[in-house]
Amino acid sequence: MKKFRKVLDGLTTSSPGGSIGSPSGGSAAGTPTATPTPKEIEIQETLVSENFQLCKTVRHGFPYQPTALAFDPVQKILAIGSRTGGVRILGRPGVDCYCQHESGAAVLQLQFLINEGALVTACADDTLHLWNLRQRRPAVLHSLKFNRERITFCHLPFQSKWLYVGTERGNTHIVNIESFILSGYVIMWNKAIELSTKTHPGPVVHLSDSPKDEGKLLIGFESGTIVQWDLRLKKADFRIYYDEAIHSVSWHHEGKQFMCSHSDGSLSIWNLRNTTKPFQVTFPHGKIQKDGRKESCKPILKVEYKTSRNSEPFVIFSGGLSYDKAGRRPTLTIMHGKAITVLEMDYPIVEFMALCETPYNNEVQEPYAVVVLLEKDLIVVDLTQSNFPVFENPYPMDIHESPVTCTAYFADCPPDIIPILYSIGVKHKKTGYSQKEWPVGGGTWTLGSHTYPEIIITGHADGSIKFWDASAITLQMLYKLKTSKAFLKPKPSEGRAADLVEDDPFAIQMVSWCPQSRIFCVVGISAHIILYRFSKYEANTQIVSLEVRLRCEAEDVISPSENENNPCFTESGSHSPQPHHHQHAASPGSGTTEGNKDSNPCLKVKDRMVRVPPGYQAELVIQLLWADGEPPQQITSLDVNSAYGLLAFGNCNGLAVVDYLQKTILLCMSTLDLYGAADPYQRLTRSPRRNRQSTSGLTELSDNQQSIDTDRSKSPTSGYASRRAMLQQLHGVAMYSHDEHHATAPYCWSERAAATESRENSFSRSRSSSVSSIDRDTKEAVTTLQFGESYARKSDTLPTPCLWVGTSLGMVLLIPMSIPTDHEERMEEPVTIGPSGTVLMLKGSVLRISFLDCMGALIQSPYEVWRDLNAHEDPDRMRRRKLVHISPSSSQHTCGEGHLAVVCSEKQAKVFLMPSQSCLFVHNITESSFVLRADVVSVCNSVCLACFCANGHVMTLSLPSLRPLLDVNYLPLADMRIARTFCFTHGGQALYLSSPTEIQRITYSQEMCDNLQEMLGELFTPIETPEAQNRGFLKGFFGGNSHNFDREELFGEAAAGKGSRSLAQHIPGQAGMEGMKVAACGVVGDLARARIALDERGQRLGELEERTALMMTSAETFSKHAHEVMLKCKDKKWYQL
Repeated sequence: MKKFRKVLDGLTTSSPGGSIGSPSGGSAAGTPTATPTPKEIEIQETLVSENFQLCKTVRHGFPYQPTALAFDPVQKILAIGSRTGGVRILGRPGVDCYCQHESGAAVLQLQFLINEGALVTACADDTLHLWNLRQRRPAVLHSLKFNRERITFCHLPFQSKWLYVGTERGNTHIVNIESFILSGYVIMWNKAIELSTKTHPGPVVHLSDSPKDEGKLLIGFESGTIVQWDLRLKKADFRIYYDEAIHSVSWHHEGKQFMCSHSDGSLSIWNLRNTTKPFQVTFPHGKIQKDGRKESCKPILKVEYKTSRNSEPFVIFSGGLSYDKAGRRPTLTIMHGKAITVLEMDYPIVEFMALCETPYNNEVQEPYAVVVLLEKDLIVVDLTQSNFPVFENPYPMDIHESPVTCTAYFADCPPDIIPILYSIGVKHKKTGYSQKEWPVGGGTWTLGSHTYPEIIITGHADGSIKFWDASAITLQMLYKLKTSKAFLKPKPSEGRAADLVEDDPFAIQMVSWCPQSRIFCVVGISAHIILYRFSKYEANTQIVSLEVRLRCEAEDVISPSENENNPCFTESGSHSPQPHHHQHAASPGSGTTEGNKDSNPCLKVKDRMVRVPPGYQAELVIQLLWADGEPPQQITSLDVNSAYGLLAFGNCNGLAVVDYLQKTILLCMSTLDLYGAADPYQRLTRSPRRNRQSTSGLTELSDNQQSIDTDRSKSPTSGYASRRAMLQQLHGVAMYSHDEHHATAPYCWSERAAATESRENSFSRSRSSSVSSIDRDTKEAVTTLQFGESYARKSDTLPTPCLWVGTSLGMVLLIPMSIPTDHEERMEEPVTIGPSGTVLMLKGSVLRISFLDCMGALIQSPYEVWRDLNAHEDPDRMRRRKLVHISPSSSQHTCGEGHLAVVCSEKQAKVFLMPSQSCLFVHNITESSFVLRADVVSVCNSVCLACFCANGHVMTLSLPSLRPLLDVNYLPLADMRIARTFCFTHGGQALYLSSPTEIQRITYSQEMCDNLQEMLGELFTPIETPEAQNRGFLKGFFGGNSHNFDREELFGEAAAGKGSRSLAQHIPGQAGMEGMKVAACGVVGDLARARIALDERGQRLGELEERTALMMTSAETFSKHAHEVMLKCKDKKWYQL
């Protein structure tokens, strides 16, 4: 039970202890005011450290930089390996698992133990890993590290426990999958080839057992040499020497011939009856030129030769196109009989695999689909239809369709918002997909009990917005919005337009969404804001455009004498130009005219009536203008409130407030003017350089996108030269923070403020003096904005609409507003707004402002209930606005008026009691690093402050006492992408862009960690392995002795001995509790499989017993009839019969 008293309310503002951590907490008049009687406030904090645990939940999107592909034809699950050591395992929708190798080495190859619930991965660090898939979170059971040889190819025959491993030296080793120990049986390269051969055959690029005889192993070397090795006799059956390098080999199911793909774009077919020359050589894409020679072709990287009962065989390969045309897209070619179909791909092909009906390589394969893994996409082609359509991908593989530039996460949304967004978005889905069911349908997944509506919003470089249904740890796209449709296409030929157009002029920097009112705002990189309203009906509309000249004019250094009197602020009137389609608001102190040729925006809004479809429809566009030959500064903060009908935004020049109901600009002031003459800082001149951030920082997909061209120094910010440089990339502007203030720029506080500061002793103002004054950018950016019902002055007795403004210098300003309450007056009367003079202070740039009532509950901002302005029925009723105001004093009958304000900066957090402005609690979050993201979230029916720091720490603090509850060094900040996309939400969840193509969701709630197993899908489902087809007596007799081949006799320790310990080192799986869990899960899976096997055996025994009984009955009947015939014929002669 945490208790505190309003004892500070009874003290005068001149008292040294009058405002802890709030040196400028005076009233508007600058004099002591009467305060309410101190009253005890009781807040029971229920959160404890045991409520928090950090773990990853699920990863969405396309695996970044994929390298390998595998498919289990019985379990019907798919695995994708990546260059960073990740493995994604996919089944039916909801079955999506991510695994990561601790080494981070690239995955070279994947091999399923078909229908065994296990996966073998071969990595670039020459290590083999065995993963147990019989648990919801797979884990490594065994690892085998090769020391002297590099792994190039692996092959695991169906229903075998011996894995063939080919190496760069040309040798083939054999590994026992059960024990993960190397066998003593080795096929050395010099034994495989003829002794007379003078050159090394190269690395092993292919291994496969003959479908005709499992005791024959086909080994393909890179140089073009192919050897069939008799495993029993330990000698080569035949050797093939071909001129062209081999990339892949594929058998015909009968085992009488195989096909090879080569580096010259050719396919060669070899018959085992005559291996001296190829049976056939074809150049599928090689045309004969006029001189009779065939044109040179690109290598065919892989070929698959699959047979079908009712049609010609399928020959599927990638590559092989001629070199004649530059810029041709990557292709997958399907040869079916005489028909050749070339499928062009959007990205290079990494790997492909034909999906077949049978897991047995000696049966007719019957391919029904082809999985094609591209560099940035995954597609599945339907082979059962002649036009080869693709299947509709149920996984969210197109998150990166345009690079993600920002994210937002909303938990516990209104339940009706997801169905309505889906109903609108489904109308714009692509068509022409295969009508068959998605072929990767393995695993099981059920909707857990701990689910609620969740929505993720992603903003992209091309100006598009995607709404995703993220409920129950799945992800499905609901609706896509293209913000570029509000503008005319830029034409570089139009004068200065060439300077205005960027590669991605519509890139999204920030979004603000109110799910209750469905008001949606986006901030673009061209210093533009678009406000959208949601409608279920299409409409003809004309977009209103407002143009704002928010520019801070550079002046001389402000001398200390200007601040000595420390006058208070006076409330200014509203700035409300008359509404029309194009408005300009002049910057304070601006001496230029509106007719200046520079006074134009970066983009042009459509100035005609446009037909807009149902969904989000643009209503208002706000753009900042060019001035003095410089583009407008990036917008750094935004907040919109549907109940007030107001939109506020700011950048490093100042603050603007727009009435989007009346389409007018209410306030347009520089940050300096918000303080008035009481500005506590000395301002310096700004260097007259252009400061325009390109979108490369937002959209770059490379790993080193975060690099800053400055000398790196030792700092706690993971390699960045300074916090300021990092923030400049993060926010898109050169922001100034007092934590980097130059030592020669003194602060000009009053004596009271200085005394408080000296006692707090928390600010460090000495920095290196190597920065010259001309290069110092002393503009104070507006970093956060928050509308809400609050108390702008100490003397206020009732809460009023206010705008809280946080800046990069750690200052918080309160701006009260007077908003007409009547609907008609609201649409006609102006809103009065002006600074109040109230200033609160923190250390570091302000990141987040939230409000709690005096019971410790989170106060939701007022909002307007959604109404469809385009609805046809009862237009009068629909026009009336229904507002929901949640006043700070609405639920506080026992504790009086007032509320708590939680303010978090990049260095510390403070809790203020309003209206007294007393600092009740303060906590220095970090000294060596700084906070990147902070939010007040609800967890376990309570609230806490969640923070993500630049050093990778995730922290939670109790409210209001700011006790540390969780501090985990989770994720070192490797690049700006994580900093830009990390966001918290309610329910103890968060997300960030773990790679340019993937979203990683995490939880810091112990409750969700406990329920995670229930929410995840099962990868392994007990399924009976299909029986092999009866080959018949003649086929089995002439087709070899494959079923009598016993690998254990050849490869076991008794026959082959132990493998070399120096060649490979066995590494046990995860130890401790995790290993026990893995083992337990494996045992449970084995027991389940054994139980199923027993049931099947019992069922078969029952069937056998029934058959035996029938045979006995039939035998008795036959015996009876035979005895009757005998008696009948007993006394007759033979000629009488």
